[in-house]
Amino acid sequence: MYVTCLDLEGVLVPEIWIAFAEASGIPELKKTTRDEPDYDKLMQYRLAILKEHGLGLKEIQDVIATIDPMDGAKAFLDELRSLCQVIIISDTFAQFAAPLMKKLGMPTIFCNELVVGDNGAITGYKMRCEKSKYTTVKALQSCGFETIASGDSYNDLGMINASKAGFLFKSTDKIKADNPNLPAFETYDELLAAIKKELV
Repeated sequence: MYVTCLDLEGVLVPEIWIAFAEASGIPELKKTTRDEPDYDKLMQYRLAILKEHGLGLKEIQDVIATIDPMDGAKAFLDELRSLCQVIIISDTFAQFAAPLMKKLGMPTIFCNELVVGDNGAITGYKMRCEKSKYTTVKALQSCGFETIASGDSYNDLGMINASKAGFLFKSTDKIKADNPNLPAFETYDELLAAIKKELV
């Protein structure tokens, strides 16, 4: 049996931190996992900026409420879910993802959790497990599943390379150039067709 594992931000919905950077007028927050391979380093950088500007969970959630899935994302996900099991594996946080999952038809998501103080300040975060995307794919395989994976960023490469089939989607020129062995697609139709070939 196949399980398709998809990244969330940049694949199904716009990047949350970029949207928040634009809404808050803080361009430094536009840095994402496409730019910084070290996730802990990236999150510490983000948390320091939030603290400096006195911003917390509510301000970010207010911006997330205005974000819609990318054009065609829900139709793609609906069709894919009719063909095989699908799990979204993301390094985002439950407090960010919940409203976006409603807009996508409540697919299954495995993600992390923010540590939030009583005053709404984000003081830290808890990863679900180490190397969460790679670890999850290996765990699914240990249960007898074949995995197909797709994502756009450095933190997706582990699950993509560990899967029976893996694809880059809407990735950067640098990531594509550094991983010439991985098929790279720009449209949901292309990605769906590639996944369907694996499911035959």
